[in-house]
Amino acid sequence: MRNVALVVLDTARSTSTGPETTPALNRLADDGTVFDSAFATAPWTLPSHASMFTGTYPSEHGTHGGHTYLDDELRTLPEAFDDAGYETIGVSNNTWITEEFGFDRGFDDLRKGWQYIQSDADMGAVVRGEDLREKLQATRNRLFDGNPLVNAANILYSEALQPAGDDGADRSTTWIADWLDGRDDDQPFFLFCNFIEPHVEYDPPREYAEQFLPDGASVDEALAIRQDPRAYDCEDYHLSERDFALLRGLYRAELAYVDEQLGRLRAALEDAGEWEDTLLVVCGDHGEHIGDHGFFGHQYNLYDTLINVPLVCHGGPFTDGGQREDLVQLLDLPATILETAGIDDPELRAQWSSRSFHPASDDDPRDAVFAEYVAPQPSIDRLEARFDELPDRVYEYDRRLRAVRTGEYKYVRGDDGYDRLHDVETDPLERDDIAAREPERVRAMQRRLEERFDPLAEAGDSGEVEMREGTKERLADLGYL
Repeated sequence: MRNVALVVLDTARSTSTGPETTPALNRLADDGTVFDSAFATAPWTLPSHASMFTGTYPSEHGTHGGHTYLDDELRTLPEAFDDAGYETIGVSNNTWITEEFGFDRGFDDLRKGWQYIQSDADMGAVVRGEDLREKLQATRNRLFDGNPLVNAANILYSEALQPAGDDGADRSTTWIADWLDGRDDDQPFFLFCNFIEPHVEYDPPREYAEQFLPDGASVDEALAIRQDPRAYDCEDYHLSERDFALLRGLYRAELAYVDEQLGRLRAALEDAGEWEDTLLVVCGDHGEHIGDHGFFGHQYNLYDTLINVPLVCHGGPFTDGGQREDLVQLLDLPATILETAGIDDPELRAQWSSRSFHPASDDDPRDAVFAEYVAPQPSIDRLEARFDELPDRVYEYDRRLRAVRTGEYKYVRGDDGYDRLHDVETDPLERDDIAAREPERVRAMQRRLEERFDPLAEAGDSGEVEMREGTKERLADLGYL
């Protein structure tokens, strides 16, 4: 394949995608290959993306709640494409996936999709061809050129352009379409894009919310519900089952909205004449709890609700590939993508635990997948600083978890002795813990974990980044601090 586009639908869980919520993704699956048993290596953004970029598990790449930086010695997928002569472009709408946390290596340009203005040239690219935007641009130039308050003016300007309920997806897709339209066709490209809309806070455009809310519910009623997962975990407030029903409606509406952006991105590739030459990979980076198992958000556990994610590939050997049930992991993307692109990167290959799921690959198929939760984010200390007194159950979450999942069983073990075993064929929602009834099965699954990883131990020294104030505010808005 000439080009590669990797699109992450942040916080998209597999069970919430389908013809109703994600029709563009479903059309892509009909034309390409859909993986029903795809799993993230971690239940939240930072370690999951680190696995996708490096082909390693969280305990191998060491990027987690206690060490929030992707270490420089790790080789990344964008670096492999950069060294192979590709133009490498990233558009991230998630604060974790930026240069501040080490994710810019290998990119010619890694853009922050939520920033309103990045340069005058960028602004011109975004607004080209739309009369309203051209008028606003002209007004901005007349009123604010050289004004010391120009940054504030830029924010107001861009808020006027941003669709209600959008958190950067529309702006990012527009920028990508203009970039594709204006680029030199002589050089292949690697494009990465993260759309964050399904993440808390759920604030979809009203026309989408109206489609997915329960009968009799209003958009205003749904949007008035407090969305603060860590406060909910710490019993700072209560959510009723109706509240969760409304929140699930908003979440599904966010998926539908971001799915529209995926459709626009596909159309941009087609309009630029790149569609037939592009491997397009679309996945979630982790899932979400919206009242499931008593949780809100995506921290503290490794239920399938958090680690079973959508994964669809289109292009080359994945076109008309149908539905695949084999177990795959997001950390398998580097091996798969590079094999499809015909690139061998010995340095990346030497570090990864990645296995290619290319249809003609020589790699052994997986008979189990693994996931890790290395350290809580935010830490228990931060929760104590915010809420003063915490419920006893919250202290139980201050542990390291590992999971192994086959096609039949799922086993989760913590460094505090916590464990659970589920028959996922008969109990897909993981409600019935059968560990006490199946001691031999537990021992067998423990051996699988021990064969894969070093013994469970402390997460290690902190490597948290000293964040900028704007970064702290944005991560706090996302429920991470």
